[in-house]
Amino acid sequence: MPVETILTNARIVLPEQELSGHVVIRDGMIAEIGEGPAAAGEDMEGDVLIPGLVELHTDHIETHFMPRPKVYWDMFAALQAHDAQIAGSGITTVFDAIRVGTDEDATLTVDTMEKLSDVVAEAAAGDLTRAEHFIHLRCEVSAPDAVEGFERLSKNPRVRLASLMDHAPGQRQFVDFETYRTYYQKKKALSDAEFERFTAKRIAESEKHSDTARKAIAAGAHERGIALASHDDATTAHVEEAVALRTRIAEFPTTLEAAKASHLAGMGVLMGAPNVVRGGSHSGNVAASDLLAAGHLDILSSDYVPFSLIQAVFRLARDGHLDLPAAVRLVTANPAKAAGLDDRGAIVPGKRADLVRIRETRADRPPLVRSVYRAGRRVA
Repeated sequence: MPVETILTNARIVLPEQELSGHVVIRDGMIAEIGEGPAAAGEDMEGDVLIPGLVELHTDHIETHFMPRPKVYWDMFAALQAHDAQIAGSGITTVFDAIRVGTDEDATLTVDTMEKLSDVVAEAAAGDLTRAEHFIHLRCEVSAPDAVEGFERLSKNPRVRLASLMDHAPGQRQFVDFETYRTYYQKKKALSDAEFERFTAKRIAESEKHSDTARKAIAAGAHERGIALASHDDATTAHVEEAVALRTRIAEFPTTLEAAKASHLAGMGVLMGAPNVVRGGSHSGNVAASDLLAAGHLDILSSDYVPFSLIQAVFRLARDGHLDLPAAVRLVTANPAKAAGLDDRGAIVPGKRADLVRIRETRADRPPLVRSVYRAGRRVA
C-alpha cells in the first residue's frame, strides 16, 4: 500500500509563485499540488510551506566535535548534535565541510578528518540522521599535505563537493593585511614578531604549494565526479583560473568584479547568509546585498550559523529585495542544481518531498520553523 500524507491549508511557495492550497505526498515524493484546502489531511494553519533547504558549505560539524580548544567530543554524538541543529533550521540536505590541508599548529589532523568523514558515511548508510548528509572537502591548497589529504578523504562515497581555498595574506579573502592581522593575530594570541613570522611562512607556503595543489585536486575531483568550487576569488584572473579548472561554484567572491565574472562564466555565485543578516562581510569584503542588486548572486550558504539561511530568505522578502519564491530559490533549487541534485529543491510533482513548515512572526523577529519533512517523513 502506498504511504500517503496530505498537508493542507498551507501557503505553498512554488518555484515562481505562491499558492494557498495543499500538497499530497506519496511514498516520499510530491504527488499532487492543489489549490484550496483538501478534504482531509494535516492542517498547516495557513503557515508557509517551502522546499527543504540545501546547504552547501557549513563548518559546524567541526565545532561540535571540538567545542573547546583541544576538547574532543564523541564523533557520533557530535554528528547528532550538528544534525539536530541543521534539521531544526529547515535544512534537509547538508554538505558538511571538512578540512583538507593542515600545518604544524593544526589540532585536527588528516587522520581525524578521515575518521569524522567515515562517521558521516556510516550514519548516512544507516539512516541515522534527520537531514541527508554529504561531505564538502574544503581544501587549503597552500598546505603541504593538501593533495595527500584530498586523495585519502575523496575516497569516501559521501564526498560530492570540493572547494579550492588559499587563506594566505595579501590575496583573495585577505587582500588587506590589517584585516588579516585583526583576524589571526588576536585568534592565535601572537606578538607582533610572532605574527610577522607567521605571515611570512603562510605566504611562502602559498607560493610553493598552491598552484600545484589546485591543479592536482581539480583533476582528482573531475576524475571522481566531485563538483568543484573556487573560494574567495577577488580578481578576473582568479576567475579565469577557476574556469580553466572547470569549476561549477564560486564561493564567497570578495569583490563585485570577481562575482560578475563568475556569474557570466556560468558558475553559481555563493555568498554567506550571515552576510545578508548582518548587512555585510565580517572580513570587510563585498556585501551580498551588493551582488544581489547587481544580479550576480545565485546561492546562499549558512557558513557558520545554520539558522541564518531561513533568516536571510525572509529578510530579503520582507525588505522587498526579492519576492518570496525568488528568495527561497537561493537556498533550495539553486544550490541543488549546482550540486547536481536534480531530485529536490522545489515543490513540484515528482520531486522528493523535502518540505519545511514555517510560521512568520513579528517583522522584527526571525520566522519559526514548525516542522520539517525529509522524503515525506517528519524529522523535526
